[in-house]
Amino acid sequence: MCCTGKCARLVGLTLLPSAFVCMIANLLLFFPNGESLDNSNISLQVWLMGGLIGGGLFMLCPSCSAIRAGGKGCCGAGCCGNRCRMLNSVFSSAFGLIGATYCTSVASAGLAIGPKCLTASGEWEYPFENLPSDQGYLSNSTLWELCLKPDNMVTWHVVLFAMLLCLGLLQTVLCGIQVVNGCIGCFCGDCRSKDDDDGGL
Repeated sequence: MCCTGKCARLVGLTLLPSAFVCMIANLLLFFPNGESLDNSNISLQVWLMGGLIGGGLFMLCPSCSAIRAGGKGCCGAGCCGNRCRMLNSVFSSAFGLIGATYCTSVASAGLAIGPKCLTASGEWEYPFENLPSDQGYLSNSTLWELCLKPDNMVTWHVVLFAMLLCLGLLQTVLCGIQVVNGCIGCFCGDCRSKDDDDGGL
């Protein structure tokens, strides 16, 4: 039988680095191809900061709470069996689900709409926004030439938003697991013995 405390700690130790990766990916979206752009030339989906806020800051609380739930409870391994921290991790993970959903939604919109870039018309616009569904830019790389500047804009946009989408989905699954795991730990306690290494943050 898998201990709820060990499961919680594993979830927390996975969520924490994913949060930092989301924040870094979102910050990189502000500097396509390493270039600094005017604020008006940055797409709306980047400004919504799904990775920085949803997958990043929103995920710090549930990740730390889950790691702490993997340590000793207020009465050690015997009395309340870490139920206090497990209950706290349930609410924190539910909060994390909101952030992960936000990150996933913004990343999905970013991939669907595409980047904002300089086109042949001399305007900064979304050249892929109104394409027919059977001519999506994601499956037809020849359309990427519609973006003249910054260089490699579409690749930069697609790779980073795809990362945010994947991490957001992963965080959604992990937070959901911890909600269930935390409820089990709250009602049933932790199966670890006092001799186990319970050191948490």
